[in-house]
Amino acid sequence: MITGNRLNAKQGINQMDRREFITGMLASGALVAAADLPIPAAEPSCLPFPCKTPRSYISLGYHHIHIGLPQPFSVLHISDTHLALTAEADPPDKVAFAKRRNEGFGGNQARALANSLAWAKDNADYVIHTGDLIDFQTVGNLDFVRKCFGAEKGTLAAAMGNHEYQRRQDGEKPKPTFDYNALSEKTLAEAFPFDINLQSTVVHGVNFVTMSQVYGLVSEAQVERFRAERAKGLPIVLCMHVPFTTEHIRRAVSKFWGRSKKFRSAAAPKLHGDALRQETDPVTCAFVADLRKEPLLKGILAGHLHFDVQDRFSPTAIEYVVGGNFLYHGQEILFT
Repeated sequence: MITGNRLNAKQGINQMDRREFITGMLASGALVAAADLPIPAAEPSCLPFPCKTPRSYISLGYHHIHIGLPQPFSVLHISDTHLALTAEADPPDKVAFAKRRNEGFGGNQARALANSLAWAKDNADYVIHTGDLIDFQTVGNLDFVRKCFGAEKGTLAAAMGNHEYQRRQDGEKPKPTFDYNALSEKTLAEAFPFDINLQSTVVHGVNFVTMSQVYGLVSEAQVERFRAERAKGLPIVLCMHVPFTTEHIRRAVSKFWGRSKKFRSAAAPKLHGDALRQETDPVTCAFVADLRKEPLLKGILAGHLHFDVQDRFSPTAIEYVVGGNFLYHGQEILFT
């Protein structure tokens, strides 16, 4: 649980280290109790446009998942913050790359994260982050992760994104394979004090299962572990980075990331990228087919796409994809 706020609101954010402020808010992991998040004071000089409070800087969607709970609660779901922090120990090439990435993302990633969590203080019960918290591995980014998710903070989990696995060293290019991810297993396991492949957190009788599914693929080991979670008999909300593809989501991805500017057909586009890997990998195909028939599944929370889209995944679950947090996106989900 996050400790109480040590900042007098009258001091303002500009009188404290911004990274310390953010880590204090994110303290116990991806699923944190929002009631303990400190509220930042307004600092107009650091905001992109005039506003009374930075808590107003969040673009929200609202959704409702009805399970039949005795007491309702809400979750702020964010994803794709793409922090690009560096430290003195980082080599010049990584510092230069981080500078370019910060410019590409607008340079407000840390501010967007801080504002999102500040909003959650008064408006949500929990916060979930579904991956790409960091843009790539630097000493600065991994140091930030350790401060956020230190072992003393608890055992709540985060979903890994594909960018958590990107090393950006020695000229190597990221690859969408389990073998490439394995190169970072030890580094990430040391930074995140929980199982980065699959973790279960039960909140008010709902089993939030966070799974490292960063290129659309699921491993055999994850399938077996998910079966153990299903055997608990609790309602399940699956939290992961890359969404499971549907025709509507494929259509939206093609529109947003493709070259065409206008819809010319309602037909689902050809499979490519993550969707193609999902549809051609036997283990993933079998898992998705089985998951679509699972009555305990009540929802899927994902990110990765950098835009908001929803579609029905199964008779009992809708898949909610949230836009990039670097653009201040988030979605509040009410569970009843």
